[in-house]
Amino acid sequence: MTKTNLNKTEVIQAYKDGESTYDIARKNNTNPNRIRRLLKKEGVKLRSKAEAQKNALEKGNVEHPTKGRKRTKEERLAISHSAVRYWNNMDEAEKEKRRKQAEANWKKMTPAQREDMRKKGNAQIRKAAIEGSKLEREVQKFLAGAGYRFQAHKKDLIPQKNYEIDLYIPALRTIIEIDGLSHFAPIWGEKALRKQVGFDTEKDGVLLSKGYQLIRIENRSSSMALSKLAQLETDLVQVLTQISEGTIDSQLKVITYE
Repeated sequence: MTKTNLNKTEVIQAYKDGESTYDIARKNNTNPNRIRRLLKKEGVKLRSKAEAQKNALEKGNVEHPTKGRKRTKEERLAISHSAVRYWNNMDEAEKEKRRKQAEANWKKMTPAQREDMRKKGNAQIRKAAIEGSKLEREVQKFLAGAGYRFQAHKKDLIPQKNYEIDLYIPALRTIIEIDGLSHFAPIWGEKALRKQVGFDTEKDGVLLSKGYQLIRIENRSSSMALSKLAQLETDLVQVLTQISEGTIDSQLKVITYE
């Protein structure tokens, strides 16, 4: 089979203009490998698989595999498991590299971009203060789906005490408190942490003395990965089942979400 003569200049320009090696090969009646060999020989950097796919999607040469289709919970859970494994298996050097890259990206931002990010962050803090944390909302959805009747942000459970209860299940006389990092890490300073720990300890003592069952969920993660949420649901079901059956071995249970 006679090889088609290729115009190197035209092939290189077509590739730089965004055409794929497959498209160029088809136009020149040859195969993509030959085009790739020519480009490499001429010192043209080839696009990665991800870059090639992105380019094809932008040009409309292929359809997005999930466009118009909502992933099932099983698919999302599998993706989540994969992402968690990937991060957990990453060595510390790579994690540090990524942290430094994130810091470098921040430094590259203009003052306007940084201010925009700060505004978005503050907006999320205000939203969380009104609606509760994302994790709390996930726990609420789980409880509702499992048939538990609960009250959120209850303030009058203990007379004369200005306690706000995150979630209260009357039928089980069970309180669920969802603690962010400020409850066990000095993100606002050591003094603030000591004050928070002191308040939580006093609150726990009062609630337990009144005969309530208390579950504290320590949120030590910034991720809402489905695999982590699934594990939290499993742990929560186990504790709530023990409470309802009267087999719980402690009035205070701590579940760590990390």
